[in-house]
Amino acid sequence: MSVDLDRNVVLRGEEELVERAGRLFFACEEFACAATDQNTWALPGLRARIVAERRRIRPAPSVRKLYNPAALADEESERRLLAIAAAGARVRICAAPLPHETIIVDRKVAILAGPVEGGVREYTVVRSPGVVKGVVSLFEATWGTAAELADHRRDRPPALSEESLRILRLLGGGLKDEAAARRLGMSLRTYRRRVAEILALLDADSRFQAGLRAHEFGLVG
Repeated sequence: MSVDLDRNVVLRGEEELVERAGRLFFACEEFACAATDQNTWALPGLRARIVAERRRIRPAPSVRKLYNPAALADEESERRLLAIAAAGARVRICAAPLPHETIIVDRKVAILAGPVEGGVREYTVVRSPGVVKGVVSLFEATWGTAAELADHRRDRPPALSEESLRILRLLGGGLKDEAAARRLGMSLRTYRRRVAEILALLDADSRFQAGLRAHEFGLVG
């Protein structure tokens, strides 16, 4: 049974949200989301399925993502956010506290995520025009004062893992890839993939530039 869009409904958990309101995500032309970080779903596999399905839709919907700096708190999260932006979403970072998650679909429906209670999060699907208009206005006001992802990242060091910092030090030491991979106990292919990921996180086009950026940020001695 799908959501009755003539009234507001409360859904319990991601499974019920996808089962009853999934078509809102698949058929939309404009999708906006505001969240503290990227860890908003207890079942991230369901979100990944929605994203994959939405990417198959042509024309693809316009997507905007608004996050707090916590969305870039660690290396894995930052890589995911860069992938989201590379897939076509506009991403901005704002310092003002955001709700756990608010989703706006085609400026007609708002989905408000509540806190986790008893291991389950409730989602309120709102169609009331006045309420939706208010949610959209708040989103637009916050979006207007937030920084583009690239601008936010330009003057801050990425939260590199200890493994990434070791790779940076080996790069600075001039070790050949084969020797560095052996020292780290990883395959040459994995080592080169990790180097490419580090270059992306440092916004560097070359290993030399990555070294300069790492020194600028104080990531290596």
